[in-house]
Amino acid sequence: MLTQKKRNINTQDDKKDFLECERWLVFVLMMFVGGYFGAFTYSIRGGVFCNAQTGNIVLLAMALGNENWLHALYLIIPITAYCLGAFISEILPNKIKKFHIIRWDTTLVIIEIIMVIFLGFLPESAPVQITQILINFVCSMQYNTFRQAEGIPMSTTFCTNHVRQVGIAISKSIQHPEEKTFYLKKMWIHIGMLTAFLLGGILSSLLCRFLLGKAIWISLIPLVIVLTDLLYADFVKEKKDLERTPHGH
Repeated sequence: MLTQKKRNINTQDDKKDFLECERWLVFVLMMFVGGYFGAFTYSIRGGVFCNAQTGNIVLLAMALGNENWLHALYLIIPITAYCLGAFISEILPNKIKKFHIIRWDTTLVIIEIIMVIFLGFLPESAPVQITQILINFVCSMQYNTFRQAEGIPMSTTFCTNHVRQVGIAISKSIQHPEEKTFYLKKMWIHIGMLTAFLLGGILSSLLCRFLLGKAIWISLIPLVIVLTDLLYADFVKEKKDLERTPHGH
């Protein structure tokens, strides 16, 4: 038997309890942006992924093991930027909330839009580290801010957990056939997030060939859609709920 919590995960009544920043559409679009950023930095900004820090930690370990001290110091920069992003995204929400104007989630999307516009104006001769550090910083805040999509834990800047959850859902559906529908639904949810991330990466890779650094501006499309949706929620639909904290925080 499913627990009462599981049975109610996606009922209409429960859906009413979720804020707009927790909706599937918002997470799908932010996953797309995450994939777009990853392919952008890898394709034309230094051959690195700025969405997460596992790779940088491994490279740091290798640099230390090979006594490459300068490279090790260099790798500390993006790691620190990512850590700083998480730090700030823990402090700012409460300060933003006091103004009773818009939510932190909305503010973050505005910050991302400003960053994307700025990066698009950078000349190709600019140090790639500028882009890497800024995207590290923003991706950390995005990961720490958008945590659950309608009750299901999510990451919008990397895919490891989504791949893991697909495997778990398939296994659970086989082990518990009476709950097969529930687990297969979760599987398709995570596959949908992976698909959005993949599409973002594909489009970014294609456009970087022709637009170079200006390709980052295409990510403004999903970001503006998300911002419009969240602003409408803050000013109209959820104006009385600005004090509410999203699930998972």
